[in-house]
Amino acid sequence: MDKILEVASIFLPDEKIISSEPLGNGHINSTFLIKTDKGQYTLQKINTSIFADVDGLMSNIQSVTHHIRKKAQAIGQDPQRATLHFLSAPDGKKYIFFDGDAYRMYKFIDSAFTIEKMENPEHFYQSGIAFGNFAQDLSDFDASKLNETIKNFHNTPSRYNDFEKAVENNLSGRLSEVSSEVEFVRARRAFMSMFMDRLNDGSLPMRVTHNDTKLNNVLFDEKTGKPAAVIDLDTVMPGSYLFDFGDAIRFGATHAAEDEKNLSLVDFDLGLYESFTKGYLETCAKSLTKVEIDLLPYASIMLTLECGMRFLSDHLNGDTYFRISREGHNLDRARTQFKLVSEMEKHVDDMRNIIQKYI
Repeated sequence: MDKILEVASIFLPDEKIISSEPLGNGHINSTFLIKTDKGQYTLQKINTSIFADVDGLMSNIQSVTHHIRKKAQAIGQDPQRATLHFLSAPDGKKYIFFDGDAYRMYKFIDSAFTIEKMENPEHFYQSGIAFGNFAQDLSDFDASKLNETIKNFHNTPSRYNDFEKAVENNLSGRLSEVSSEVEFVRARRAFMSMFMDRLNDGSLPMRVTHNDTKLNNVLFDEKTGKPAAVIDLDTVMPGSYLFDFGDAIRFGATHAAEDEKNLSLVDFDLGLYESFTKGYLETCAKSLTKVEIDLLPYASIMLTLECGMRFLSDHLNGDTYFRISREGHNLDRARTQFKLVSEMEKHVDDMRNIIQKYI
């Protein structure tokens, strides 16, 4: 029997497996659509080189999805469409190891779709609603109960330390060509601790964060066109709402590709910023503290700077982390992010005014 079908049969002992086929275009896990005589399911092989603590990973996901289902049921929504529903293996766990690989399975949500490329501001507004709902639903969840499955994921000062090590080691021998980029990062060193200092002293609350708030991680209902569920929950961890808000803006409030070589095309679109902010705050503003509101205008700058710093570090380390398709690819990515940071810095007051408009 085909290995994928064999794994699927372990989760579905009472169903006849009809077929399996690759699903999606994710870069981390391998995903398959499983069809049976009773329904459709999604089977994933978990990338344990990134998520070594599979038990901690699935414990996070199980806790969060259970909480969201309870919230959906309480307001009369279908709990099976509000979030992912993972199946239990014969031993009761939400995953199995088979031939040394870790697998999990969840119910396929029918009559739903994802959007890979934003075609109009309405898409970004709706994704703001989706991630705002995600934050609101989990606003009363104790984030300290979650495992940190990727250490220091959005700890910007820690990322800066990694960057300085990359500069010092210069494993690729490329340091001389990126002096202006290195200085760009160093000039913002003091800014980088703005969020972490407040998380550490407790003035900024610890929250449940998704940590990958891209448009294609929202599942839309085919009938209504509205968000049905937030998916891809692998990076759900303790953190700050600022991380999720900032990364969504970094990804969505520009018309340039993440690796655009022509920096004159890299812009920061305040209209798109407002679209997402409107949706996000319409759904979760009542859960935000004053400190979170005050820091929200800086979230996109912080997350974009951090991302660019990581690209530049990888360029200096010899392109060992991010997949590249051309020489200097990570440097192009870093320069794009830094240009976007520069554009965002010009509009802090505008961002603050938009936030106040919807608070």
